[in-house]
Parts: sequence; C-alpha cells; structure tokens
Amino acid sequence: MLLVEDDDGDALLVEEHLADAGLDVVLRRARTLDEAMAHLDVDCVLLDLGLPDSVGLGALGRLLAAGAPAVVVLTGRTDTHAGLEAVAAGAQDYLVKGEVGGELLGRSVRYAVQRRLLQAADRELYRSKVRAQETVRLESALLPRPSVHDDRLQVLVGYRAGRDGVLGGDFYDVVQRPDGSVLAVVGDVCGHGPDEAALGAVLRTAWRTLVLADVPTPDLLPLLERVLVAERAREEVFTTMSMVEVAPDRSAVDLYLAGHPVPYLLGEPASGRPSSLLPTDRRGRALGIPVPGTWEPRRLDPDLLGPRWRLMMYTDGVLEATVGGTRERVGDAGLLAVVDAALREPVEDVVEDVLHEVRRRHGGELVDDTAVVVVGWAGAGA
Repeated sequence: MLLVEDDDGDALLVEEHLADAGLDVVLRRARTLDEAMAHLDVDCVLLDLGLPDSVGLGALGRLLAAGAPAVVVLTGRTDTHAGLEAVAAGAQDYLVKGEVGGELLGRSVRYAVQRRLLQAADRELYRSKVRAQETVRLESALLPRPSVHDDRLQVLVGYRAGRDGVLGGDFYDVVQRPDGSVLAVVGDVCGHGPDEAALGAVLRTAWRTLVLADVPTPDLLPLLERVLVAERAREEVFTTMSMVEVAPDRSAVDLYLAGHPVPYLLGEPASGRPSSLLPTDRRGRALGIPVPGTWEPRRLDPDLLGPRWRLMMYTDGVLEATVGGTRERVGDAGLLAVVDAALREPVEDVVEDVLHEVRRRHGGELVDDTAVVVVGWAGAGA
C-alpha cells in the first residue's frame, strides 16, 4: 500500500489504524505527488488531497492517468460535494481523517481493492468478447461456406487454428460458376498473426470476387499477386496457393500450383488403389516472390483421375507437424498413410479424421494453422 501524505502525525495515525484493522500490509509513503508517481506498483493508494505540489482532485486525476490501482482519498476536507466528485472521478472511496478509525479504514481498503480487481476482470472479459467477435468476423472471411450446387460433386472442408489459437494466413474457398465449372483454392500467407490473417482474408475475398466476375481462370493468380503486393505489410511476405478448376462434366481437372504442397488424388479402398501425389511437372512460384515464372495449368484427364475421383488440397500444417515430440515430421508418406486409413471410414468424415489423426500423432494441437479441402465425385469409392 502507498500512503501519499506529507504530515508525519497523520501518517503515524494511518499506520496505527491499519494495525488496529489487522491488515497485513507493506506500507510505503510518499510526501509529494511527484514522489508517489514512481511507486504505483501497489494494490491500493491512500491519497491526501492537500500536498505540497498538488491541492484538490487534480492529484487524483494524475494518479489514475498514470495507472494507479485502487485509490482511496483520505483527507481532512469534510466537504460532501468534494467526496462525490472524487468518487465520480475514479476514487474507490472518500474518507475524512477525523472520522476514520481502524475498522472503517480497513473495510474501505479491502473493498476498494476487491472492486478494483472486479473492474479489471470486467475489462478483460470485455476485451475477450471483442477479440472473440473479431475472430468470428475474420473466420467468416477466411473460412467461407463453399458455394457449390451440384449433387454429383462432394466438397468437404476443415480448418484448425495453431496452438496459440490465433488465426493465421491459411484460407480456402470453393465456388461454382454459371457454366457448371467449379474452382477450389487453398492458400497460405507466410507468417502468423493479425497482419497475415487479414491479408489471407483479403486474398480469399478477392479470389471469390474474381471468380464470380467470370475472370478467366489463367488470369486469377496474376491478379491475386497484384492484390498481394498492394496489401502486404512487408515486401518479404509471400503466399503459396493450389487451385483446381473442375470441368462442367466433372471428367477433367486443371491444377495450378503456386509454390504450394501438391494435392493428393485420394485412393479407393474398395479397389485397393492407394492415395497418391498428383503430377508436379508444372509447379509455379509462390505469389509475391520477385523471380521470373508464371502459372501454367496441369490437365488431369480421366486416364489419370479414374472414373470416380477425389482430390485433397491442404496447407503445410499437416505435413510439417512433428511426431510424438521428436524432430520427425509427418511428411507426404505419413500423411498419405493417414489419409488412406481415414478413407476406410465414412467418406464424409475424411477431413475431420485426417486432422484428428495428425494431431494425435503430434501429441496435441498443431503449431501451425491448417486448412484442408476435399473435392470430387460424391460417393466416389463406394
């Protein structure tokens, strides 16, 4: 506790009152307001309003503005109006020296500290609610509902924030165009934090806008790179993406890679065909990296896909997860094994099963955030 009092007699009386109240306190004393400003790391301040360098409520205002904790005004002024003004200005209580005994002072100090703690808890609860609301708004921008209206096509999505619970720059989207073609994207802004999450939301929104505006598919990645360069907070920020365009008749798929992990062609447990990596012979650079290169599509035809195909796109959180506290990572081989095991269960659960199993192998929540999208024939492999 800090006592701000220039009168030695009054200071001694306060010490006696605190002893009578049975309060176990470490009492510091400051004779001036300037001296008190350097000792505000306490639970409660007893403040006299008549100090050598400050008279009146100005002292209270300065203490509160400097981050003082619970402040109880203890003064010789008996003006009731001044007491109301002090409480209105932020004091926890207003006590008159000649009317205070040990019991009253002790009770006032205890109540003041508890009220201050409750106020701090209320502020933190409010901040938590605001952060939660911001997270929901950001999630709605990063993690939209797929816009597909074809019962023949199955779309499954999943997302998990990293260990700290803060959204990163991973995003996804799936949209059907009027001609029946379906475009799906999974992207990952490098880094973690609010700037990266906001940029991911911008890129995801820009991608959907361009798709809905019927911008030709080969022009999407160049235009998104222009958005990235204009919106990124630092020049070194880049984004990896994988994008597919499914033909209206669902027989063929064009795959675009921009420095992103290669999607999987999911296996068919009934026929014994395992999941596998798609061809990578036309892998483009990441968006935002100032090196030559474009993004040419790789046509996945029926001979490669098979009659009842499904693709899985994902961000690198599932690949780079370590296994059981070791330095070993899940990697492509491990993830393919996880995927094939998940395909033995109902297909509708494959995304959740994959995310659950990777977390189990890791031994807890993943460090990096992760997005997973499965798109393909409904009922494939049945």
